[in-house]
Amino acid sequence: MTTLPAILRERCRATPDHVATREKRLGIWREHTWAQLFDRVRAFGLGLTALGVERGDRVAIQSEDRPEWLIAEYATIAVGGASVGIYSTNPAAEVQYILSHSGARIVVAEDQEQVDKALAVADRCPSLRHIVVIDPKGLRGYEDPRLLRWEDVERLGRDVAERDGARFDMLIDERRPDEVAMIVYTSGTTGPPKGAMLTQLNLTTSVDLARALWRASPDDRVCSYLPLCHVAEKIFTVFLPLASGASANFAESIDTVTANLREVEPTIFLGVPRIWEKMAAGIQIRMQDADPPKRLVFRAWLAVGHRLARVWIANGGRYPFPWSLLYRLGWLFLYGPLQRKLGLARCRIAVSGAAPISPDLLRFFHAIGVHIREAWGQTECTGAASLTPRDDVRIGSVGRPVPGIEVRLADDGEILLRGPLVFAGYFNDEASTRAALDADGWLHTGDVGRIDEHGHIHITDRKKDIMVTAGGKNIAPSLIENMLKSSPYIREAIVIGDRRSYVTSLVGIERDAVGDWATRREIPFTTYRDLTERPEVVELIADEVRRVNRDLASVEQIKRFRLLPKELDHEDGELTATQKVKRAILQDRFRDLVDSLYASTG
Repeated sequence: MTTLPAILRERCRATPDHVATREKRLGIWREHTWAQLFDRVRAFGLGLTALGVERGDRVAIQSEDRPEWLIAEYATIAVGGASVGIYSTNPAAEVQYILSHSGARIVVAEDQEQVDKALAVADRCPSLRHIVVIDPKGLRGYEDPRLLRWEDVERLGRDVAERDGARFDMLIDERRPDEVAMIVYTSGTTGPPKGAMLTQLNLTTSVDLARALWRASPDDRVCSYLPLCHVAEKIFTVFLPLASGASANFAESIDTVTANLREVEPTIFLGVPRIWEKMAAGIQIRMQDADPPKRLVFRAWLAVGHRLARVWIANGGRYPFPWSLLYRLGWLFLYGPLQRKLGLARCRIAVSGAAPISPDLLRFFHAIGVHIREAWGQTECTGAASLTPRDDVRIGSVGRPVPGIEVRLADDGEILLRGPLVFAGYFNDEASTRAALDADGWLHTGDVGRIDEHGHIHITDRKKDIMVTAGGKNIAPSLIENMLKSSPYIREAIVIGDRRSYVTSLVGIERDAVGDWATRREIPFTTYRDLTERPEVVELIADEVRRVNRDLASVEQIKRFRLLPKELDHEDGELTATQKVKRAILQDRFRDLVDSLYASTG
């Protein structure tokens, strides 16, 4: 059986001169071929062995997305180690937890900021031997003997290769399918992160799945912007390029992804719901500021687009004649310009994953010709467990199980998975492993849902997030939250009501959209907090809440809400790195607002 390093070697031999990665430096996109990538992987991998890395050792990578992340991860796995990702936004305490818990021998740190965090905790991480710095700028005065430059490790590896030219290939050939190749730490929304162990078999199965699902080629481009710690980004930046030869194009940051998309023009794009929401809100803002004729064209062709979207879905992902002619006309007036503005004019595969997305948001993008397909999965099944087929789109479902995955429902509606994508367990955590994997190999996902007569999976919510009101009614908060977030003025919504007599919500406004709305009405404001305290803004959001309530049962309706006084942030511990809300932390942090929602109104 093959392994991930063997697949990498074969990819680099098959398409050595095709572009493997692109990154933007000093305003210029720089390309690296597969042959160049493999040369650096070999050098860095052999350099790791020179530093004492052996089979089973862990090497942590603490960086934003960049080619060196891929090189370090491929190199670690090739020589028998296991890669461990650390989010670049993690504070020092979380860096210490992961380094210590994983027992990492080496950490690859991107720059001075990451080095400072690693050095601050290094003495409390007994296994840590070396800190390898990718960008040494600003580190001239640092004299810690554990510090090494990236170039020094590559030089060590090239010296090994000169002495033993077959060494790297021999290490690749020694790899086995049951070896742990990655330890991916979960986002920790409800407690300390757990290290999910992914084997060579898990990874090669995911590569094979990417080959079957996407049918990509070396001409395809993906845009990498989600943290590579997250398994969803690994699917599109690691597994898909290995399967097809497609290039991974690294955005400068998650904040610049909308601008980078226009430069990269990806043919395959994974967007978390927050990215899709931001795109839609940006379109709404531009249309509100446009002159009356443009607004009229937008509204007219958007209405036509909604009709075209229903036709496209009903006809298995195509526009039959004469609808195809109408779409081409709409492309000239609205859909084409919008898609080019978003950077998605060449995108043939658009995917939403990593968190639930609003059906209304999906309908909007279908209406402008961006046919988003939902995917669902989790770290413990190496990413994707289901995907919406192009020829069988059912808005409200997350698609059908991917090939090789068995799915069934437990008695309480929890979705269970089994197959070669399911992980080997949690590192150094037998209790959590036993809770997640039963004796028959079924992974208990923690998601509650149903499977319809067409085999599509419908997710209700996380099992732990289902609320039971004081009246005994079960409520799925994510459904209500997504309905709220379909508003261009609402960025975040946290629904509250467990063991309460009625449902309430904390709401975070979409700063740009609400700010633009206030400016056009000459409502003065300075800061984000000041904006949320304006009575006109509170009433604007109240209108959006009332709109949502019209489509909810009485027991689900939001009776009261409060606006959050700040934008939620990962660095403050309020969001995961993929922009999912840490519900329990927020309810505790904004306890005064929650209490006011249930205080007597007199």
